[in-house]
Amino acid sequence: MNEIKMIVDLRSDTVTRPTPGMLEAMYSAKVGDDVFEEDETVNALQEKTAAIFGMEDALFCPSGTMTNQIAIKRFTNPMEEVICDETAHVYRYEGGGIAYNSMASVRLLYGDRGRLSAELIEPHINPDNVHYPKSSLVVLENTVNRGGGSFYTLDQIEPIYHLCRLKNIYLHLDGARIFNALAESGDDPKEYGRMFDGISVCLSKGLGAPVGSVLLGSRETIYHARRIRKALGGGWRQAGYLAAAGIYALDHHIDRLKTDHRNAKTLAETLISLPFVSSIMPAETNIVIFELDKKHNPDEFVEKLKHHGIKCNTFGKQMIRFVTHLDINDEQIGYTIDVLNKMH
Repeated sequence: MNEIKMIVDLRSDTVTRPTPGMLEAMYSAKVGDDVFEEDETVNALQEKTAAIFGMEDALFCPSGTMTNQIAIKRFTNPMEEVICDETAHVYRYEGGGIAYNSMASVRLLYGDRGRLSAELIEPHINPDNVHYPKSSLVVLENTVNRGGGSFYTLDQIEPIYHLCRLKNIYLHLDGARIFNALAESGDDPKEYGRMFDGISVCLSKGLGAPVGSVLLGSRETIYHARRIRKALGGGWRQAGYLAAAGIYALDHHIDRLKTDHRNAKTLAETLISLPFVSSIMPAETNIVIFELDKKHNPDEFVEKLKHHGIKCNTFGKQMIRFVTHLDINDEQIGYTIDVLNKMH
């Protein structure tokens, strides 16, 4: 039995726990009833997030799945179609919500590590024909989870924005790790507000809040979104305790994201040199996805790491995913590298 020197949880950036400063902010939050729009801390979070992205209004929700599904329902009607990459979270990991909640079909495209382009999208926009569902929404994801943390720049998004305007199609961003993308691109978040009809901003991944995402949009969009949230069971009361965590995260945890990216790159540099790793996606943000050679069973590989206190997940055939985050420090990265170097 191996002695576990420390726990290193690389399964996801959702495993982070509130810092002492965040907990203090939560304990001291002023609260009210958010269904009545009387929770001043929730209102402050919504105003703050909308201002960062230059959008008119915002709605605090329990999860990114809910904010995405609300947006899809707002921007589509039954018998219409959503265009997204085949790796998209809204398609793969939201429980069939597009079909269940919105009764819309999905056109799946095969982008570059999950990133779409206007040239790829345009041929798949349906003509006005009774046989076809109406193409009404394009969804982008930034960063792209299954793309190994690949990200869009504004220069890549701009042509898609112009195409959607030309074709009268809504454009929504699943910004589950949008601040990771911004940390690398250096882009102005207010430009996102100019181009997207809806943006889902997750607070509970790299930013380290315990729960919550914020949906951004026009006042009209958020007016309708609030009604949809209520119907989905997402209306909450004294949610200011959670909103306070989100405000703290926005104030204190954005600038440190590059530390997570550096740690991911350090892991990737080690992995690519190991004989049992046959390939690895470029580690551009905080996600490292690598492929084991056929001699190694991925489930057994995960168990071996677990015996050393290192937690991670399989991510498809022969694939393993590591995710760095707020609760991973340099010592843990060094320990993980030592363990990997001793594996064979």
